[in-house]
Amino acid sequence: MKAMLSKIAGGPETLVLEEIADPLPAPGEVVLDVKACGVNFPDSLIIRDLYQYKPERPFAPGGEVSGVVTAVGEGVKRLKAGDRVIGSVGWGGMAERLAVAENRCIPIPDMMPFDQAAAFIMTYGTSYYALKQRASLKPGETLLVLGAAGGVGLAAVELGKAMGARVIAAVSSEEKLALTEAHGADAGVVYPSGPFDKEGQKALADLFKGVCGKDGADVIYDPVGGDYAEAALRAIAWEGRFLVVGFPAGIPKLPLNLTLLKSCQVVGVFWGEWTRRFPSQNAENIRELLEFYAKGAIKPTVSAHFPLERAGEAISWLTDRKAMGKVVVTID
Repeated sequence: MKAMLSKIAGGPETLVLEEIADPLPAPGEVVLDVKACGVNFPDSLIIRDLYQYKPERPFAPGGEVSGVVTAVGEGVKRLKAGDRVIGSVGWGGMAERLAVAENRCIPIPDMMPFDQAAAFIMTYGTSYYALKQRASLKPGETLLVLGAAGGVGLAAVELGKAMGARVIAAVSSEEKLALTEAHGADAGVVYPSGPFDKEGQKALADLFKGVCGKDGADVIYDPVGGDYAEAALRAIAWEGRFLVVGFPAGIPKLPLNLTLLKSCQVVGVFWGEWTRRFPSQNAENIRELLEFYAKGAIKPTVSAHFPLERAGEAISWLTDRKAMGKVVVTID
């Protein structure tokens, strides 16, 4: 079978497509014919050895896949050959076939296409955990979403609306703003490109304050980081919650006097580790997400498809911030 492999630490250009042996299912595992692999920001980090986990090389990036079960290992009870599933794997997904632990597979509805399925769990799982467990978002609260046209950002927009919040989308272009509005954003703002000097930071903070209103944002969802974080924090409401999700614009240094003045919280969001520690709560979240999907309240937007041999380009497309919604590698 073919797999896109990371053999040395580096950017997407270092990935190589090679033939490797087909996987066999160990006890408790199933083998999938992979149909699609979602591309996420951690894929760009793990191939550079910058992620929390550092798998032994060679390995294929790709943490979430959709596909069809073709073989089952000893002890597998819930799944059988022919089942359509999502697999949450951390890495290994950019390959034609993949062995996955049964307990890391989620059956998918017949009406869900494979590309949407591969774009579902990591983004919506992260955003739902952030808004539900970490922020305790309540109906009627104001939610400011940075990077709102990206994968997790657009998921946060949809989920915020489904949870009854007033959602404000912050994006880098009018085209992206239109996308967020089509997915339920109540208002939005187009911010300039950073980095920012002191005056630029103040202007950006004023931009966020203007769109959030005099009371500020009860919850700020930040998958961007960099200079955008402090400017957004200055627009937070009294006892607001600032969700730390990711850092494609760089790791920010927040002045903690702002948290004192607003009596607010800065809250970390590490969905992957939470799923390991609290699998039953994660299973409940996934059940609720599938209900949202069945009702049409959420729907993954896949803006770009790349074949397996161009998987490196797919990762670059994401890191160059060209993506609106999700990028997916499709595998025939």
